[in-house]
Amino acid sequence: YYLIEAANSVRNNIPTFRAYYQKKKAEVPKHQHKRALVLTARKLVRLVDVLLRNHQLYMPERSV
Repeated sequence: YYLIEAANSVRNNIPTFRAYYQKKKAEVPKHQHKRALVLTARKLVRLVDVLLRNHQLYMPERSV
């Protein structure tokens, strides 16, 4: 539940995740939002895993 909530927040605030969500949402006709949100949460978990393994902070790409 908390990972899905985090993915929803990330989707609203980070353009990379927003684009990924939109791409996954457009792929299927049924359960678009739920599927796209779960896949976005999986992507977020992979990102967090890599950051923790490498002892790094998340630095989003900044557009000027």
